[in-house]
Amino acid sequence: MDRDSGFLVVLAKRLERLEWSHRVLTPAVSTETIASMSLDALVVDLAVLGQRPWRWLERLCLAGPKYRIIICTGSSTVTERVRALQMGADDWLTKPCHPEELVARIEAVVGHRRRPEPRSIEPVTVGEVEIRSDQYQAFVAGRSLRLTRREFEFIELLAAAENEIFERELIYKRLWGPAMVRNDRSLDVFVHKLRRKLERASPRWRYIHTHWGRGFRFSAEPIDRPGVAWDELEAALAFEEPSSSLAA
Repeated sequence: MDRDSGFLVVLAKRLERLEWSHRVLTPAVSTETIASMSLDALVVDLAVLGQRPWRWLERLCLAGPKYRIIICTGSSTVTERVRALQMGADDWLTKPCHPEELVARIEAVVGHRRRPEPRSIEPVTVGEVEIRSDQYQAFVAGRSLRLTRREFEFIELLAAAENEIFERELIYKRLWGPAMVRNDRSLDVFVHKLRRKLERASPRWRYIHTHWGRGFRFSAEPIDRPGVAWDELEAALAFEEPSSSLAA
């Protein structure tokens, strides 16, 4: 999705030499239609998405778990890049850029994040949360948590560790690859928001447990609120802007 005709012409010629199947979509194409397509990657220019590009991107990330999303758009802020990658985009490239670099970014995210279809469609249940790899979604009492693809992959990754601590560096490597700078604040904000989403759906349990300086663990444990105000501490972190950038 792009409106720069000259850039698209050069990019199309490069893709043809690589014998990659491709097509140019318009913003009129619904996110549901895009999600139904057989795609490896989708390149999006936020500038063509009208007045509500972030709402459109959010729907796209919720609807399309099996393809990679690369944002290729004009100038941006750190907050915008962080927001997009936390929502589920795989990479961000700022224009003007060379088509060769975009091709390299596509190859990187598709090659790095490509994974086989789940071998089993059996759900994994942790407390009240049912994790469905076949649907790339989690449910409580049959109701979808409406996780973004990134949120689902985080939960799936930690749940597979079976209550063991998953190290921060491994999370960065497995979920973000080269797109994210190693920065604890950004990851903590992401975890805070995801934890709140889980606790709204299943308020009696806490699922994501922080082990400071090490990583995170996923298990269902009753919420106990003693005098130590961990929730207030995390809220203070979450409502501040992340102090660092993601690689653009």
